[in-house]
Amino acid sequence: MTKGSSAQPLIFGGAQTPRAALPQLPPLALYIHIPWCVRKCPYCDFNSHTASPVLPEQEYIDALLADLDQDLHAVYGRELSSIFFGGGTPSLFSADALGRLLKGVEQRIPFASDIEITLEANPGTFEQEKFVAYRALGINRLSIGIQSFQEAKLKALGRIHNGDEAVRAAGMARQAGFDNFNLDLMHGLPDQSLDDALSDLRQAIALKPTHLSWYQLTLEPNTVFWNQPPTLPEDDTLWDIQEAGQALLAEHGYAQYEVSAYAQPGRPARHNLNYWSFGDFIGIGAGAHGKLSHPDGRIVRTWKTRLPKDYLNPAKSFQAGEKSLSNDELPFEFLMNALRLTDGVDAALYAQRTGLSLESLADARRQAEQSGLLQVEPTRLAATARGQLFLNDLLQYFLI
Repeated sequence: MTKGSSAQPLIFGGAQTPRAALPQLPPLALYIHIPWCVRKCPYCDFNSHTASPVLPEQEYIDALLADLDQDLHAVYGRELSSIFFGGGTPSLFSADALGRLLKGVEQRIPFASDIEITLEANPGTFEQEKFVAYRALGINRLSIGIQSFQEAKLKALGRIHNGDEAVRAAGMARQAGFDNFNLDLMHGLPDQSLDDALSDLRQAIALKPTHLSWYQLTLEPNTVFWNQPPTLPEDDTLWDIQEAGQALLAEHGYAQYEVSAYAQPGRPARHNLNYWSFGDFIGIGAGAHGKLSHPDGRIVRTWKTRLPKDYLNPAKSFQAGEKSLSNDELPFEFLMNALRLTDGVDAALYAQRTGLSLESLADARRQAEQSGLLQVEPTRLAATARGQLFLNDLLQYFLI
């Protein structure tokens, strides 16, 4: 491991600033990765693997808790503000298995009284009895992977559910006691028209989720779609979909608070807000990533063994690697997250979360403001509307 030094100067925009110990540690969250799916989707670049008929639930729960034990040194007395079960398809696991895991986690790290616990689920894995049991465990938020309600689009995406199942899933979530749930929906799908995209969005809004993740399909390396690309809409159509969709969401009370996240008042995803405001998170499970701050100012990114068979092998380490972020890397790392937020962040958060002086950003910040990509606002770090559209260009100002 390469450790950052608290005495190392940051040379950035002509200013030199020593790296300070953090005045206080950020909030702490937990990400739990469950890597199995019924079937791998052709667009998916997440660490997911086709499930066997019998999942190694108990062995995997044992491994997750042992993995967590090795990260407890970085808790420093904090409580968990949120937990997120991602995948894969975490809802393939039984309520008994997840209950044992949550109990084990709480025995190791105290939960905040208002902790948000989110479980990702797909409509094809919805079972009413199972979801009632999940709610009884204290899981209080669902994120349901809909992607589309239209049969042709679902087939093109390799999804295992149909449109009727997607509609029923939202109703079943509410009946199971979840008054807070997200729907994942994609646009820019193969051969999708503006009317197709808005029809999907209207159907999603009609189900009254508290949160919508609405994002454009992109072709990622190491996926089937990358090697066998489908016919996607032209850029003009994609732009029309984006503009009309955002207007429709705003009309129905869904405020955009991040590049692809829209929420009813008071319902943004707290777990994701922690990521975007450069909070800390422990990552456990096959391929999980984490980001952990230490009182001496070190900020370390970790990643776990990727393949489930290796993760479950007692002869192999859970942790595949770690990297201590250097002073040179921190401006970009912080702003890559914070500038995704529509309103940005309080400028004072930069020093609190990185240990670096806000003044060290002055020259780059001035150039970004002059370009029209960063708001001229002394007390906030926030992209302009144009900066949100050209975020990669904006971030180039903060690369060393």
